Amino acid sequence: MTEHITEYPGTPLKERDFTEGKVLYNWWVPKADYAWDAGVAIGKFLAGLKEGKILGITCPQCGRILVPPRMVCSDCFVPTDHWVEVRHTGTVRMFSITYVTWDMQRLEKPLIPAVIELDGITPGMGFMHLLDEVDRDDVHIGLRVEAVWRPAEERTAAITDILYFRPLKEETS
Repeated sequence: MTEHITEYPGTPLKERDFTEGKVLYNWWVPKADYAWDAGVAIGKFLAGLKEGKILGITCPQCGRILVPPRMVCSDCFVPTDHWVEVRHTGTVRMFSITYVTWDMQRLEKPLIPAVIELDGITPGMGFMHLLDEVDRDDVHIGLRVEAVWRPAEERTAAITDILYFRPLKEETS
């Protein structure tokens, strides 16, 4: 038969033990600073955005132009090395229309994220960004779009240096 222990050995501390100095303690705030490195390829891509340029990288083996850039071709597994500036225009390849934010807040005006294949890059490559200045009913696969940039003095080397993509003028006329 086991004996049931109702009290734990030791002496419980009370608030006055601390205020009266009976217990030695030291409060500290941990230093939890961190650094984040985008890496070579994305770092250069983001620096290009700050300058108002969209940069891609070319695979020396298959010739694919990768945007966003990668240091190794995802098809050939060969190191990439040749940087190119690509155009700020492209084609919508995929899109969604959402009336709810990531934290489940209802939106009056929908967000329209889209995968945009930029002109001059390898077909099938592209990146996701927002569409704006377009009615949701006018968005379609194949819609021709152009980048709308944040003013140069406000850019921070982030993907948000491109505010959004809008239909090319010839699409809306």
